[in-house]
Amino acid sequence: QVQLVESGGGLVQPGGSLRLSCTASGNIARINTMGWYRQAPGKERELVAAISSDHSTNYADSVKGRFTISRDNAKNTVYLQMNSLEPEDTAVYYCNADVQYYLSIYRRQGVYWGQGTQVTVSS
Repeated sequence: QVQLVESGGGLVQPGGSLRLSCTASGNIARINTMGWYRQAPGKERELVAAISSDHSTNYADSVKGRFTISRDNAKNTVYLQMNSLEPEDTAVYYCNADVQYYLSIYRRQGVYWGQGTQVTVSS
């Protein structure tokens, strides 16, 4: 049906930058909200940033001013530019999307997750 594939994670020093990408594929009719979540060891998964189809955004307080979410609707892709990274940003980052897709002649809706990409901020 629908798959989300993430890329761009890795190891970076404090103060550094990374850019995450997530592309949705499948028999897609429309993608509503797309977002990034993260989960650190021993902690619950939390929302980092989200962007609607009209590009309205919201951010967790902990990343405001440092992270920027954007999307390219033509490519079914969402990005997360992460600047001024801190050790506390270390986590597995997951892409999330609310997708309308075609199943035969029908239009269905579902929420999908990527497989996760590790971001480690350490000196």
